[in-house]
Amino acid sequence: MRNFLLTLLILAGTVFAGGDAGSPVAPLEPLSGTPSRLKDLTTIEGARENQLIGYGLVSGLAGTGDGKVTQTIQSIANALQRFGINVPAEAIKSGNIAAVMVTTDIGPSMRSGNRIDVTISSMGDAKSLQGGILLQTPLLGADEVVYAVAQGAIAVGGFIGGTGGPGGATVQKNHPTVGVISNGAIVEREIPAQIIKDNSLNLVLRNPDFTSAARLAEAVNQAFPKSALAKDAATVNVIIPKEYADYTVNFIATLGGIEVQPDTPARVVINERTGTIIATANVRISTVAVSHGSLTISIASNLTVSQPNALANGATVVTPSTTTDVNEQHGGFKIVQEAPSIEKVSAALNALGLSTRDMMAIFQAMKKAGALQAELVLN
Repeated sequence: MRNFLLTLLILAGTVFAGGDAGSPVAPLEPLSGTPSRLKDLTTIEGARENQLIGYGLVSGLAGTGDGKVTQTIQSIANALQRFGINVPAEAIKSGNIAAVMVTTDIGPSMRSGNRIDVTISSMGDAKSLQGGILLQTPLLGADEVVYAVAQGAIAVGGFIGGTGGPGGATVQKNHPTVGVISNGAIVEREIPAQIIKDNSLNLVLRNPDFTSAARLAEAVNQAFPKSALAKDAATVNVIIPKEYADYTVNFIATLGGIEVQPDTPARVVINERTGTIIATANVRISTVAVSHGSLTISIASNLTVSQPNALANGATVVTPSTTTDVNEQHGGFKIVQEAPSIEKVSAALNALGLSTRDMMAIFQAMKKAGALQAELVLN
């Protein structure tokens, strides 16, 4: 009988301990909403991009290139010397040529012979790069080693037309002095990337958060038990299982397909330049009374001409006159009750009949009053 009771206690302890008896914490409850793939939320430590930059020349411009720019003329002379042509700098005309900077990012998976896109930007006083051809340009990394070579026809998403100058008109669309070359650079040297250390890899969250890191580790442990551990708000260490020791690519691909519901902090982002307000779903507002009115002052200056009669022997006088108009809208004192969702927050503010700029001012005032339970970011 005693052995039977002891067996029941052991079984009961196993049931109440949960599926993972070795876990030191209780499982986290998933958040409501649509989950995202792990590959969209994280990057792998060590698998990073590197920036490349180079200086080159663009030829074939229809008179829209650099003027008498010293570095452009010197660069043309140096380029011609490579082909055995010696031309005095004072004899070079650079109207059809522009000095440019070439920039791009090279990924960790790029191999020798792969092609990458490059961005071209003018350095001198060229008016447009439209129709230009980038001459062969080496692209260097921060260690001053050549990793790619760029060349090709430039695609410019804008144009400029007209004569300009006194009495002329100019029409411009977008930025004609910046262009791109799709697949315009060939990778010449690979950049080694080490992503696996001590039979494990680190997943780095794009938006660091302790709750998101814990949920991510829990989701990985459900697929591969006791393999993931959240080290901090940005890093989750994952041990590669023995069955995937020789198939790390397959393991990483499987990890990328795991779905996780990240936690979103309560945040309100305001961009005063564009009049944009973005608020996350966790924004809360405590009970607060809001009164908002607007004051508009218009001042107009006019010139009045006083013309005397023909026989008055007077002079014509121009007298300035100023008209001032003040318009003040009276605002009501309205109580905004505690709002449990962003839908009710926006509905309460819209009920006040406010413009976007008025809402910006109210959000800032709410934050100062302590009624906005969210981070306020001003851009």
